[in-house]
Amino acid sequence: MESAELFKKVRKIEIKTRGLSNQIFSGQYHSVFKGRGMAFSEVREYQPGDDIRSIDWNVTARFNHPYVKIFDEERELTVMLLIDVSASNQFGTQKTIKQELITEIAAVLAFSAIQNHDKVGVIFFSQTVEKFIPPKKGVSHILRIIRELIEFRPQQQGTNLTEPLRFLTNAIKKRCTAFLLSDFLDNGFADAMKIASKKHDLIAVHIFDERETRLPDVGLIRTRNAETGELRWIDSSDPTVRRYYDNWYNQHSGFVNDTFIRSGVDVARIRTDQDYIKPLMGLFKKRGARK
Repeated sequence: MESAELFKKVRKIEIKTRGLSNQIFSGQYHSVFKGRGMAFSEVREYQPGDDIRSIDWNVTARFNHPYVKIFDEERELTVMLLIDVSASNQFGTQKTIKQELITEIAAVLAFSAIQNHDKVGVIFFSQTVEKFIPPKKGVSHILRIIRELIEFRPQQQGTNLTEPLRFLTNAIKKRCTAFLLSDFLDNGFADAMKIASKKHDLIAVHIFDERETRLPDVGLIRTRNAETGELRWIDSSDPTVRRYYDNWYNQHSGFVNDTFIRSGVDVARIRTDQDYIKPLMGLFKKRGARK
């Protein structure tokens, strides 16, 4: 992509997503994703009603009088964006393809995070971890992330959600908030998600196209698997074929939803023809109501 064209795309996404973040998401984000850890601040004399578990026994012994430790809530978070760049995300039959929608949503989340004075990092993945951008603060860092989202070309075509989840668990030592943006066209990631969600605050953003949910009756069609390259002719007018596809989709959706529930992972589901503001706001409000 030419530099001028890339600049225009970055600028367009920046203006739209930064505006949405400023006007809509910043307050909700701050109330839901403020720091959850506790950092030591100071000691003071014990007062009736203080938790005895907070007594600083070293200081108490030194002054022969009880003192307690005071902790302040840590306000700074690390936010990780796990971005699916596999070939299946190049699909879209409605307003946009899945990858472009993922790019916009990731940019909104990134701008919301830096307004909250959080660090933002990114893991690009396909069937392997393709690239890791360590967490940093600042607008220039977010613009770099947006450029990468637009310009990045993966080495692999398939999807393996276990790889980025394992990488997140091993590479990010301190608890973070992690958004996993994917179409979740993969099986077998349940164990990795359970482990990652125990260490980090993991949130799923499930992107899908309406055409993926059912096979239309349009006669003989030629299909291509974007991740394997396999070509196949399908008679979509055959009720058995459509029923087979429906069964597969329902089983896979059931597996994905069950994995989210068992792992305690919140999810926002967003179609390619849908405005993503409402689902994200719904996710924020749902989490805020539990606080």
